Amino acid sequence: MDEIRVAIIDDHAIVRQGLRAMIDKEPDLRVVGEAPSARQATTMIERVRPRVVLLDLRLTADSECGGLSLCGTITQRYPDSRVLVLTSSVDEWLILESIKQGAKGFVLKDVDLTELVRAIRAVHRGESAFDSRSAGVVVRWMRGSKRPGAGTSDITPREREILALLARGLSNVAIGQRLYISSTTVKFHVGNLMQKLGARRRAEVVYAASKLGLI
Repeated sequence: MDEIRVAIIDDHAIVRQGLRAMIDKEPDLRVVGEAPSARQATTMIERVRPRVVLLDLRLTADSECGGLSLCGTITQRYPDSRVLVLTSSVDEWLILESIKQGAKGFVLKDVDLTELVRAIRAVHRGESAFDSRSAGVVVRWMRGSKRPGAGTSDITPREREILALLARGLSNVAIGQRLYISSTTVKFHVGNLMQKLGARRRAEVVYAASKLGLI
């Protein structure tokens, strides 16, 4: 059986140690490198050339952007190292942005070992691997991307919160502060709302949402 070389990128040492202990028990998997940060990750990948990279998107306490940027760097610079996102947040924006940055899979940290190992092997084979929650997000996105506009059932609870704040004239930064998310995340959600509501500007989003009774 061919050995699958795995690298772990997570800012918590105890998480890396736990993952290593579990993964190394599998006869066909071997952890060949670890890194706690984006800077150290690229050096590690250059040295050990893993086939699968387990990547936590939140490499700093207050942002997932560093992890997303690193995901794009890995997939572009090291195409033989396939990224499997392993993180604690099921935010729709993170899932879709990870895919756009080249990730082959997305699973939450509360996944059981059997499912994680299955995902690692699938990504190594060049397949996609998503847990049930992230797979649902991907399916909805793929369906929605085939048609302009949407009904009220397509608007997520988070998007409804953002709509309410958009209607009050708040900026992306101000909305992010109110909802404890980054302005980049807000921008993504606003873009989704524009697509779903067939709008081109923020004011049109608010107008369309009010006609549908969303705000």
